[in-house]
Amino acid sequence: MDVQDQPIVNRVANSGLLTIDLEDYYPREERMLLDLKPTLFQEMILREKDFRAWVKEHDWQQYADKHVAVTCTVEAIIPMWAYMLVLCKLQGVAKHAVVGTLQELDQSLFQQALADGLKLEELDGAKVVVKGCGDLPISAFAYGEVTRLLAPIASSIMYGEPCSTVPVYKRPKQKA
Repeated sequence: MDVQDQPIVNRVANSGLLTIDLEDYYPREERMLLDLKPTLFQEMILREKDFRAWVKEHDWQQYADKHVAVTCTVEAIIPMWAYMLVLCKLQGVAKHAVVGTLQELDQSLFQQALADGLKLEELDGAKVVVKGCGDLPISAFAYGEVTRLLAPIASSIMYGEPCSTVPVYKRPKQKA
């Protein structure tokens, strides 16, 4: 039988590799930055009475169903209770809110999406490929987080596409 007569075999499909595409976990809802800078006196000092008045009068509905990062973009001492008060107001309005930058918000979103969405029991002992290329800006944090979750359970972790992978992790063989 010459090469032309042999059936085409999809070795990738038969390899048992499971692919995880981090774009599937990418939150697509709008992200907003809530900067506490305008609430400060002379952009330096948070006055409790003024801040509480701002919290009471602020339009919290503008954050409805959005992901919100609460931060202060000037160097000022913001008491922890101020952040806590803002997060309480965002509770039940925003889809997700964190104290931090937009980058830290994205990290929190990926951490939550992976924790909620990855079916780790189905990946126990699996050979996993974490898809590398895509259209969305997937952060290094997301790749690190999926690796952290997979390393204790997967038999191997690879990066790239099933037809061209870079080995990342292989579980050591158990000694008998």
